[in-house]
Amino acid sequence: MVDFEWYRSFISIYKHSSVSEAAKARLMTQPAMSQHLAALEASVGEPLFTRASRKIFPTERGKELYTRLAPLVEALEETTRNFNTAAVPMLPVVRIGSSHELFRETVAPHLGRFHLRVIAQYGIAAHILELLLEDKLDLIVTSQKLSAPGIEYIPYFQEKFVVVAAADFDDQLFEEAENKEKWLCVQNWLAYGQELPIIRRFWREHFGKRPQLQPIFVLPDLHAILSAIEHQAGISILPTYMLGNSLQANKIKIIAQSYGVTNDLYLAYKIKNRNLPPLRDLIETLRAHVLTQ
Repeated sequence: MVDFEWYRSFISIYKHSSVSEAAKARLMTQPAMSQHLAALEASVGEPLFTRASRKIFPTERGKELYTRLAPLVEALEETTRNFNTAAVPMLPVVRIGSSHELFRETVAPHLGRFHLRVIAQYGIAAHILELLLEDKLDLIVTSQKLSAPGIEYIPYFQEKFVVVAAADFDDQLFEEAENKEKWLCVQNWLAYGQELPIIRRFWREHFGKRPQLQPIFVLPDLHAILSAIEHQAGISILPTYMLGNSLQANKIKIIAQSYGVTNDLYLAYKIKNRNLPPLRDLIETLRAHVLTQ
């Protein structure tokens, strides 16, 4: 008997032309995704894809199966969504995606102003864009304008990143240092990822090169990084919108005041949905209150 999840995995592989990328999109492991495909091919009785280099391409049988399956699976998913929202017919539903920190700091404080149901999902830019393209989200908040058909980006606000340290950190040495870039490199750094995403951007803008440093702590949560800094674990680069309470409580301070980087944030949605009242109302509310961050 064919498992419905095999069909969903097959459609995802077809769209991504990659088992690994399809696995990421469905939040599955690559071996599990490969097992789904192998099981479906065994049930069909012939290969559905041919492999070449890093990508795979559908066979004629695979193209035929996708053409038949895709509308049926999408219709079933849409029916499920409509059924789930039918319990509260008076409140329209808007599904929004963003990073965890961004939602917590810039969207969650305004939820009481929304006259609708909000369902949030967290993820990196590429992941939430994929969910938007698959109609699993209605709106995303993102710092990356990734090219995608039928998607419109509008400005939300500009976030500012600054260098943050514990309140008693001695930054006078930084001001006195002749080589400020070298001084920064030898500090204990906390980073969001091994690739040093915002730190790398900071270095390029101010020093014109990649940072030559190894973070002492890599924590995939900006609030965890902030907490560690408050307790003297080191320094990092964080967005100003999440620093208010810690600054007021004198737990941290901003160092290297003249150094910082900005990042444009966007609201993105499918062009076909731009005039839907719930989506339009949510966007207007978010943009109207952004200056209160």
